[in-house]
Amino acid sequence: MNRWEQIEGTPFPLGATWVEEHHAFNFALYSRHATAVQLLLYARDDVFHPLLEITLDYLKNKSGTVWHCRVDGQVAQQAAYYAFRVDGPAPQGGYDWHNFDDQKILLDPCARRVYFPPGFRREAACRPGSNAGQAPLGVLPHPQPDFDWGADRQPRHGSDLVIYELHVKGFTQHPSSGVPAPHRGTFLGVVDKIPYLQDLGITAVELMPVFQFDPDDNNYWGYMPLNFYAPHHGYATDPQGCQQVTEFRTMVKALHAAGIEVILDVVYNHTCEGDHRGPLYSLKGIDCSSAYMITGNPAAPFANYSGTGNTLHTANRAVRRLIVNSLEYWDAKMHVDGFRFDLASVFTRDSDGSINLDDPPIIEEIGTNAELANNRLIAEPWDAEGAFQLGQKFPGQRWMQWNAHYRDTLQRFVRGDRGLVGDLMTRLYGSDDLFPDDLPHAYQPPLSINYITSHDGSTLYDLVAYNRKRNWANGHNNTDGAREATWNCGWEGDDAAPPEVLRLRKQQIKNFIVLLMLSNGTPMFRMGDEFLQTQGGNNNPYNQDNETSWLDWRRQHTHQDLFRFFKSIIAFRKAHPSISRSRFWRDDIRWYGAGHLVDMSPQSQQLAYCLHGESQHDVNLYVMINAGVEAIEFGIQEGVAGCWQRVLDTARPSPDDFTADDAPAPMVEDNRYTVAPRSVVVLLARSL
Repeated sequence: MNRWEQIEGTPFPLGATWVEEHHAFNFALYSRHATAVQLLLYARDDVFHPLLEITLDYLKNKSGTVWHCRVDGQVAQQAAYYAFRVDGPAPQGGYDWHNFDDQKILLDPCARRVYFPPGFRREAACRPGSNAGQAPLGVLPHPQPDFDWGADRQPRHGSDLVIYELHVKGFTQHPSSGVPAPHRGTFLGVVDKIPYLQDLGITAVELMPVFQFDPDDNNYWGYMPLNFYAPHHGYATDPQGCQQVTEFRTMVKALHAAGIEVILDVVYNHTCEGDHRGPLYSLKGIDCSSAYMITGNPAAPFANYSGTGNTLHTANRAVRRLIVNSLEYWDAKMHVDGFRFDLASVFTRDSDGSINLDDPPIIEEIGTNAELANNRLIAEPWDAEGAFQLGQKFPGQRWMQWNAHYRDTLQRFVRGDRGLVGDLMTRLYGSDDLFPDDLPHAYQPPLSINYITSHDGSTLYDLVAYNRKRNWANGHNNTDGAREATWNCGWEGDDAAPPEVLRLRKQQIKNFIVLLMLSNGTPMFRMGDEFLQTQGGNNNPYNQDNETSWLDWRRQHTHQDLFRFFKSIIAFRKAHPSISRSRFWRDDIRWYGAGHLVDMSPQSQQLAYCLHGESQHDVNLYVMINAGVEAIEFGIQEGVAGCWQRVLDTARPSPDDFTADDAPAPMVEDNRYTVAPRSVVVLLARSL
């Protein structure tokens, strides 16, 4: 390092870093439009008055669009936190909409840990003037021992990939979770539940947002990020102790040791700073017109393709660098295995909001980044303003995608809607209409993330228990969820529900999970669906940090029969590689109806098929599906009488609904089988 850099600092890397060679801190902040920048250092016991204020001189502390400086470690020895004050031009016409306020205490967008002082207030960042003592601060990266990753090896699953979507706090916050009280609702609480995940058969967890979000924003889900590097402080056992990085790493290491991949649900399409009425926490006060898409309308200056008030300007080179560097950090330093991108269609929008599907720069940068080559990339291929790019429409060739068409088809078919047999065949097959394997595209079925429920809508149980969407105080219905194909099985809600209704609900849930696990593609389901978790009909509890959203683990004990069924069908899928393949089933599938031919009429509700397993060194499977309200006699169109064993029948009571691994499966002695109303039957070719 040359002498100039020792004195003036360096523009890279962005953020605050410890330079061991010179026992000094380096600070680097991007702001294209700032005219003045001050670095503020705070002692641990006084967040109102800076211990040290350093005014950066653009003649020596600025390189291009990056402001930077170097602070000797001895000088900053008593400092624990840091922030910036930034000044610049007033709001101008057109697309140069600035929000500079030289009194605001601003968080470094690249801070690795965030500290919220006891006096923190969101409201203080929404009004003009100083928010000293009430602003989030970056934690100085004082030298400390490296985290011991040991022999950490990142797992990579193939045909056995089963994704479990969970919320870190909601997973263990309920007292019934059985984890020690200090660990409830934390990263370490997830560690305590790893034996449960292994028992269930999960091979990947998809964590709802763990980036630092605004604790004053009433957003329990976490989809309002404040920072793209720091883990959320509230998921640490001591939120004020700044140990969130260590505890996150501890969780990842433990999950890897159990063979479970860690996928993060990441939000790079907007931040918690909202529109022109929202708070100045960080990017908005540092360089608003670079960070956000601007409309040119002074009355509504922020484009809102996210539905949350602002949209990150991902067509901007500096914003792309911020996002890619963040991904590299979570990959290299936090050892995560993949990312699910919330509202990923925002990435395809140019600066003026138009859609660019030819070559969106950020998707190319992420997809071709060598550091991210081994990470799973999962897109939610739509945004809040009508862009819907599912399948080949999305320009990320190797990206997996949440398949909303799969969700809609399965919900409607199992509910009993008619005329969906052809669409059901396509979804079971791997959705080749969306992910074609023709010569120009060569898509593969694992790119389709098949799901029936997610956080964004009803639980699986509520899908079969409520017809009417519930309006809750401070938690309204999800407009997307309002399109859910719900059916309450003849009784609204749980109160006084007759036994036959409860039995039918369980049967419908078994139908859902069987079809999900028999589909080619990558299955995902949400936490608690395996033991009938309910939100009381609320399909949008984004701000319900209470028992509405926390998993009630007592239901696992109450519904052991469903939990056993989920475990069994997951194990069955993993034991039969002919189901989940890297390619489509092609010549290995034969489709039938109750008779020899598939009934494609508008009234049809029955389908059968035989999946041949020889090419995958597997046995044959014969599946019969009856979504109608009357029992149907199916002819078994392949094999001879006595060659099939019944593995499962969702109409049968537990434990006869699924034959345990250590028990002989009942033989089907005839070449016909009566499939009960609203049920699925799976036969397995008998080993000779």
